[in-house]
Amino acid sequence: MGLWARIRTIFGAKANKALDRLENPAETLDYSYQKQLTLLTDVRRGLAEVATSKHRLRAQAEKLQQQSDKLQSQAQQAVAQGQEDVARTALMRRQSLGPQIESLHAQIAQLDDQQAKLEESSKQLQTRIEMFRTQKEAIKAQYSASSAQVKISESFTGLSKEMNSIGTTVQRAQDRIEQMNARAGALDELMETGALEDYTNQLGAGGDDIDRQLRQGNTNDEVERQLAAMKAQLPAGETPRQLEG
Repeated sequence: MGLWARIRTIFGAKANKALDRLENPAETLDYSYQKQLTLLTDVRRGLAEVATSKHRLRAQAEKLQQQSDKLQSQAQQAVAQGQEDVARTALMRRQSLGPQIESLHAQIAQLDDQQAKLEESSKQLQTRIEMFRTQKEAIKAQYSASSAQVKISESFTGLSKEMNSIGTTVQRAQDRIEQMNARAGALDELMETGALEDYTNQLGAGGDDIDRQLRQGNTNDEVERQLAAMKAQLPAGETPRQLEG
């Protein structure tokens, strides 16, 4: 396949997709329905024109027939009065009207046939239009339901993706919390075993390591004083004996 043929194929495919997006079946069906109604209106207008033309031809035929009847009466009167020339003239005129009357009757008969065919076509077209209207409304309802279902499915799809993202975020947050809790527990364990000094408690107890040494010194002095007092209470000349093991 040549380059230009491939380009035409690609553009044709994209054009079809664009038309599919732009085409609304409901609007297309309504447009077709309106076109059929327009056609039905044209048929009915044709019927009205045929009926009008037939009425006009009948009026002309009746007028000519009245003239023919009048000429026939005049000819009879002329014969009765012995005026053969007048009677001949009347009959000749009446004879010239005959073909005109026959032609009008033939045209009227043709118009009758056309009117009958148009009436039948109008009835059939109206029946088809009514059937199409029913089918059109059913298709439009199905299309609306399908469109709603597609939108719902797309919404659920987007929601599922969003929930997956939210679930990932929540899982990361839970992992972070567990890590922080584990770290806090490890620190508490280290402080309890003495592997990690609690400087907060030291500061709360009253100072740094120098203060702690001073407090330890005061405790030793108190112990020595109590020991001295106990020795002073012993009887004179008695020395403390070692505790038996």
